[in-house]
Amino acid sequence: MTTATPRPAALPRALAAPTSTVRTARPDEAAALAALSRPFVRSGALRERPVSLYAAHAADFLVLQAPDGTLDGCVGLRVYPADAGEGRERAGVVYNFCVAAHRQGSGAGAGLLRAVLATARAQSLDALFTATTGGAGLFLRYGFTPTTAHRAPRPWAESLDPRRGARVLVRTW
Repeated sequence: MTTATPRPAALPRALAAPTSTVRTARPDEAAALAALSRPFVRSGALRERPVSLYAAHAADFLVLQAPDGTLDGCVGLRVYPADAGEGRERAGVVYNFCVAAHRQGSGAGAGLLRAVLATARAQSLDALFTATTGGAGLFLRYGFTPTTAHRAPRPWAESLDPRRGARVLVRTW
């Protein structure tokens, strides 16, 4: 009679694989942020930003870091103070949201959006705005609704290029 030696059960592949992490970008990653954004700039989905801007505003960005250290996605969150004189709430703007082509459709974008929403709530923002030239499906699934730029923080609203035809969306709590 042969007896089998018990072996530990193998973990399902998804559980055994290293996972990506979402964290705040560092100034020394400015070139990687620009490179990640470049395909979206070429397609017209994002405005071109110099590497120096990514370096100066690295703290605005959450990045999706792959297990090998490469950046697979990023999203910026700029916070604007309330303006009581104009009746504006403390608001944030989601910008430069992009996910590397090989990660699109994997839930990476949804993970970044959940992280930026959690960050906005932790900072007690009353509203979160974005502008998109795409279909906006992900934003709509996460509670954003169409709005007009006049509700948004004035400096950001004035920076929008009407030739791009972007839709302005807002998420409130």
